[in-house]
Amino acid sequence: MRICRTSVPSRLPDRRLVFSINDFDETLPGPFEWDVKRLVASFAVAGRDRGFSDKERAVVNVTVGRSYREAIRRFAAMKNLDLWYTRVDVDEIAAQLMNEATAEQRTRFERNRAKTVSKDSLKALGKLTETVDGELRIVSDPPVVVPIDELFKERAHELDDFLHGVIRSYRRTLSGDRRRLLERFRYVHAARKVVGVGSVGTRAFIMLLLGRDGDDPLFLQFKEAEASVLEPFLGKSEFANHGQRVVEGQRLTQAASDIMLGWIRAEGVDSVKRDFYVRQLWDAKGSAIVELMEPNVMTHYAKICAAELARAHARSGDGVAIASYLGSGDTFDQALAQFAETYADQNERDYNTLIDAVKAGRITAESDV
Repeated sequence: MRICRTSVPSRLPDRRLVFSINDFDETLPGPFEWDVKRLVASFAVAGRDRGFSDKERAVVNVTVGRSYREAIRRFAAMKNLDLWYTRVDVDEIAAQLMNEATAEQRTRFERNRAKTVSKDSLKALGKLTETVDGELRIVSDPPVVVPIDELFKERAHELDDFLHGVIRSYRRTLSGDRRRLLERFRYVHAARKVVGVGSVGTRAFIMLLLGRDGDDPLFLQFKEAEASVLEPFLGKSEFANHGQRVVEGQRLTQAASDIMLGWIRAEGVDSVKRDFYVRQLWDAKGSAIVELMEPNVMTHYAKICAAELARAHARSGDGVAIASYLGSGDTFDQALAQFAETYADQNERDYNTLIDAVKAGRITAESDV
């Protein structure tokens, strides 16, 4: 099984939106229950943050275990090819939601879906670039976005050859048809772009390429991949390049992967070689707005997430063995729900300890960054 996390809409090659798991930075083969426990704990924490009652949280938490257990049994009974083609279309989720949701919830869902669909390279072009001397350039917005020629002023003359070498290296990790697609674009500009909290301390860059004209952009993101935090417990990855580890895990478990997924190993200005995985910066990637969910919607979301995780495990591991181990009773469901609340208790204690440390001046914290 591949240890990964969370679920978001993403695009099929035919541009339809599907719902699948996401975020593979730490992916590594391991026990299936680690993923399920992490999922149910996330819902317990989210339920507390939303102010749900004990009873409301219990319904959500039990749903995670039950949905996973029932789904893995369905997937275990499927033929291999049928399992590989199985996916959850976002339109199916919408149809289910419309039967249960309030008018406000339906409106919120449609707005979020429209926002997801609109996130593509053309939108990134309008938001992240400007025209300078007739050529498109990524806008400098430090510390979040810093063009690469500003980062390495002293070595600006070396950048062009270096970046073209990066593209050539990345191109070799693509399948033949996608290499041909990449070759239709030319390199224009690159920048360092800060990403999420979980990636603080690692390097991430974006690269702008153009195709037929200025309205035919391709934005790629190069994100540093280090050794998985799970390696001390599960052993080293079978892949020498951690970028490849991330990509292979995503391709194996995700219902629909970015067609431009690839990886590189590049030597930085400090002469240190680092691994990166490559993907499109924006390709209709979105996420559910958990912080606004009511109990009925979160329960429905928990059911979908758990079933999608089961599908990924059935593809990457032994679905029959997992289904046989879990059985048809609710022991697994109840045990997971209890674990989730215990985890959430510890999460609150850890948070309060952090707050006390900030108040005492032992830790410096900044808000609204």
